[in-house]
Formats: sequence, structure tokens, C-alpha cells
Amino acid sequence: MSNAISANKAELLAIADAVAREKLIDKAIVLEAMEDAIQRAARARYGAENDIRAKIDANSGDMRLWRVVEVVEEVEDYFKQVSLKDGEKLQPGAAIGDFIVDPLPPIEFGRIAAQAAKQVIFQKVRDAERERQFEEFKDRAGEIITGVVKRVEFGHVVVDLGRAEGVIRRDQQIPREVLRINDRVRALILNVRRENRGPQIFLSRAHPDFMRKLFAQEVPEIYDGVIEIKACARDPGSRAKIGVISHDGSIDPVGACVGMKGSRVQAVVQELQGEKIDIIPWSTDMATFVVNALQPATVSRVLIDEEEERIEVVVPDDQLSLAIGRRGQNVRLASMLTASAIDIMTETDSSEKRQREFIEKSEMFQQELDVDETLAQLLVAEGFGAMEEVAYVETHELAAIEGLDEEIAAELQNRAQEALDRREVANREARQALGVEDALAELPHLTEAMLVTLGKAGIKTLDDLADLATDELVERKRRDDRRGRGSSEAPKGGVLADYGLSEEQGNEIIMAARAHWFADEETADAGPSA
Repeated sequence: MSNAISANKAELLAIADAVAREKLIDKAIVLEAMEDAIQRAARARYGAENDIRAKIDANSGDMRLWRVVEVVEEVEDYFKQVSLKDGEKLQPGAAIGDFIVDPLPPIEFGRIAAQAAKQVIFQKVRDAERERQFEEFKDRAGEIITGVVKRVEFGHVVVDLGRAEGVIRRDQQIPREVLRINDRVRALILNVRRENRGPQIFLSRAHPDFMRKLFAQEVPEIYDGVIEIKACARDPGSRAKIGVISHDGSIDPVGACVGMKGSRVQAVVQELQGEKIDIIPWSTDMATFVVNALQPATVSRVLIDEEEERIEVVVPDDQLSLAIGRRGQNVRLASMLTASAIDIMTETDSSEKRQREFIEKSEMFQQELDVDETLAQLLVAEGFGAMEEVAYVETHELAAIEGLDEEIAAELQNRAQEALDRREVANREARQALGVEDALAELPHLTEAMLVTLGKAGIKTLDDLADLATDELVERKRRDDRRGRGSSEAPKGGVLADYGLSEEQGNEIIMAARAHWFADEETADAGPSA
């Protein structure tokens, strides 16, 4: 009999060892799962109300089974409590409040109990394996990993990573790339999430960082930090642009990335299924960087609007299609690379635009200031574009313009201020005609012109304005797809996007509009006065 018992003990430890090695988890976790299974089987045998514990010795395989009971004066729960008299029989010297051990005989596993125990052990081991996988991969996001394609489900590719599985979702695959079962594949670990069905390891071959990491593998200078990829933009499977800079003046960053006869960049291109890669010298000067980013097109002039985060690029007429690229690809990648919206126009378009703006501003000054065409054009040529600029500029700056003196400058400023007053009156009348409440005119930062714009948008009361979020009121206009000239998308933004209000000013306006809500609440809380 003792031989049989020792054989069972040895077998128990051998099973725990084998499972721990196979699943790459701690043997103690497997033994803990076995103990849990034995405890459940014992509760089914002796009663689920009992507090039953089991312990397997990790060295000898000996198994102990016992029940924990509390010594009390008056027994209320016969499963978990014993009287002092019975407690002393189990453990001499037991006192009230002690928890003592009541040994139980080993149980024989029936078929159902054995099956239940097996399920408990499997579940515990599976949970431990999932936790091990999560701990192993949770800090590896951003690394490149190699695996074998295991299966393809609904367009998503499941990759065997050895100790775990990863998935390349359809939107993270390179378009038109066909991955078959048993193909070896490299991918970027994009994200690792803990979920009910186990850790989910999301991989990507389309993310710009995948290309960054590939260059780091092929170009030692990037790996060592001598050359840095400052910006990266991809149209996966088609074309990409990277901006590189060298921290060592003796090393050409573009040449190092291209390699001898293009060997380094070609290795990356092959991995990315023939994706064409433009390697561009990065520059702290935005205008220079934009010119480089739009290669191979030639750029004549760059105008940067820092407030709007837009860049206007002028190119020769014959370079327009090259600058935009097929389906807007070149300008779209340049926009992504510079993190700015780029508008492209030809020299002809730019000249016509400047001429049109010059005429419009000149005519505006002629009418509003009641001056002749020559003086109006002189003001525009000197950089004045709005009535406010003439009205509020220092008088000596106006007088410094050739042909003007202090007296003429002062007269121009008086006329400009009168014109602004006329506009304000006209806007007030228009605002009142739209039915916009006078209460809105008392809010900070809002002009009569802004109130007319609000009225046209259907915002006519304090409550209408108070219901808006800050971005709905002042967010700058933008194009969602940022394709520059190639975009058919109408610019989107807040109701007052054209007035250059800051987010802070927008917050102040909305909070002032909401002030009456809090005043109403305080009045209601105060109740009727005595």
C-alpha cells in the first residue's frame, strides 16, 4: 500500500513539473491549482459550508487535508465553530477565539470529482499562462517581432509568436500584401491589452514606426543615435517620406540611410513590399523643411501662417501636378511629415490672388476713407490690409509713408475710426434685425460683427450660447484630410472661427453666458423671503 501511495506522490510532482515546463509557468502555481481542486472535491464530499484547506508538499508530494474551525463559547455554525470542550480534544490548550485545525482523511476521487478537479487545474494553469504572456509582452510595445502566420480570419492575420499569438488587423496590413499560412512575417508590436479571453497582442506592418524600426535595424548610425528620424509619413504599400538629421556634422544623414548603391534603403523597401521611400534632410526652419518634403517638385515660395497652422506653397505652373502627386499623395505625405496643412498654388494663381486682394483692399480704403485710388493703393502697398490697422497704428508710422505727413496721417486715422463706428452701427442694426438679445452684447470679447455671425447661425439667446462647447464656438477652420489644393472638403471650425479668438477667450465667453444659470440656482435655493 505504501508503495502505491509513494508512486502517486511521485506521479503528482512529475505532472506538476511537466505542466510547469510546458506552459512556462512556476511549478508552485500548478501545485496551488491542484490544492484548489482537492479543496473543491473535499467540500463536495464533506459539505460546501466547511472551511477546508489542502496542502501538497513541493518536495515530498505529501498531501494534507484539514478543516479550520473557531473555538467559541456558544456554537452557532456547526461547520465552522466548535465549543471549548470539543476544541480541547482537537488541540490541547485551545482557548476561546482560537482557530484550530481538524485533520480530515484523504479523499478518493470519483469520476465526476476527478473531472471537476481537472477543469479547475486547467483553468488555473490557463489563467497563469495568460498572465505570464501579458507580463512578457506588456513592456515590448514598439518592438519589431518575427512570427509565423498561423491562420487568417476575416482578413485579420493571426501570427504565432512562439510563446503567444498576435494579430495583424486588416487596417494594419500593407494593402495588396498577401500573407499565407506558415509564412514568416515581421511586424511592430503596436499594443498589448489584457482582456477576458487572454492578453491581446496587436501587431502592425502599416504603422510609420514599423518603418522607423526597420531603418534602425539596417542603418547602424540610427541604432546608435548618431542619425535621428525626426518625422515619418506613410501611405502603406505605395509611398513614404522620412525626415532625417545627423548629430555628427561629418555624416550625411540621407547618404547613410540610402547606403552603398542603395543597399540599406532597398532592404527596407523589400520588406515593405516595394514601398517607395523619399529620404529628406530635416530642418528646424519650417520653410526649408516644406521645400524638402515636397520633393521631387520644385518650390518657388513658401508662406507660413503660424496662427492657422497652414502653409501656402507656390510652385511653377509646370510643377503643380508633380507637387500634388497622384491622388494628392505627395502633398498629403508632406502635410503629415510637417504636421501642417499645405495649400499648393501655381505662380499664376498666386499672382492673380495677390492682385485680387490688392484691388479688394484698395477699393475698401477708397470707399471707407473717401480717398483717391493712388493713396488707397499706397496704403495697401505699405502693408495695411484692414481698417483697424489704419485706425489704431501709431500716427508717426503712417506719417513716415512717402507723400504723407502728420496732418494727413491724423485725418486718415479719424476717417478710419469713423468708418469703424459706421460698421459697428450697421452691425448692431443687423444683429437686432436677426433677433439676437442685447444681453449677448454685454459678454466679453464679442463685437457686433461677431453677434451678427452668431445670429445667422441661430444663436440668439444666452442659453443658445451657453449650450455650446468651446471648440464649437472658436475652433480654427481646418480640413480633415489635409490634402491642400486637392481637397474638396469644406473647411470646418467653430461658429466664430474667422475672428481669431483664442481658446481661453472662448472659455470666458461661454462661462459668462452660463453665469445666469448659477444665479438662477442660488435664487431658487434661497427660497421665498420672509
